[in-house]
Amino acid sequence: MTTDADRPRAVRSTSAGPPRGARSGGARSAPDRLLSVLGAFDHDHPALCLTDISRRAGLSLTTTHRLVGALTDWGALERDESGVYHVGLRLWEVAALAPRGLALRQAALPYLEDLYEATHENVQLAVRDGSEVVYIEWIAGRSSVGVHIRVGARWPLHVTGVGLALLAYGDPALQEQYCAGPLAAFTPYTITEPGRLRRVLAEVRRSGVAVSDRQVTDDALSVAAPVRGPDGQLVAAVSVVVPQESAQVPALIPAVRLAARGISRALGWQPETSGG
Repeated sequence: MTTDADRPRAVRSTSAGPPRGARSGGARSAPDRLLSVLGAFDHDHPALCLTDISRRAGLSLTTTHRLVGALTDWGALERDESGVYHVGLRLWEVAALAPRGLALRQAALPYLEDLYEATHENVQLAVRDGSEVVYIEWIAGRSSVGVHIRVGARWPLHVTGVGLALLAYGDPALQEQYCAGPLAAFTPYTITEPGRLRRVLAEVRRSGVAVSDRQVTDDALSVAAPVRGPDGQLVAAVSVVVPQESAQVPALIPAVRLAARGISRALGWQPETSGG
């Protein structure tokens, strides 16, 4: 089974309605309307005509035309010869300034490449956004596993190795809130019981690595480790994804740990040393 990882079907709607965050009806501020236009675009809708933007943003056609014009003039949107709009390069320039975006990717890339050379498997870097992981870098491996990641893909925290690592080392209040909420299932192996999830998170903290076994598709396994910033704060997680049937977890763990430690050091993290 092949699943496009930027569209988890158990939690994402396949309807043609407005995207997440779009609101219709009631008084809406100017910034809210502007952001709704940008929010109309996603991985499944990278190119939209004016009518589609209006519908997905929940705005009138007149308002949409005015806002799209302003965004196009600024460079946030681009219009092709057929009249279809795409996200503009100006947004990429702004996004590159995000400390959890391009800067983190640039610091991590040498270590991600080393991890790939050591395993020749799928290598990923992700950050947490609310109750989801967002993949900000990936290197495709030689294995044809069921999950195919691309930059910007999102998954619930509990179903991926990077998500488990980010959740396990996150704020305890976040963990309790997440465990108390609904846990979407994607395979018969997906963790859906709060008690089991708490035990898994405790094991991640004990071992320093997270193993996600057939949580998203029944042919993939991932091993992940947390990445820390200058003050020791959790900033990301790195993982390798391999076919579950031939996974050599004991051999993967040291390689993933080494990559996470290298990225952390590149970001300014210094491991605690015992006195003596």
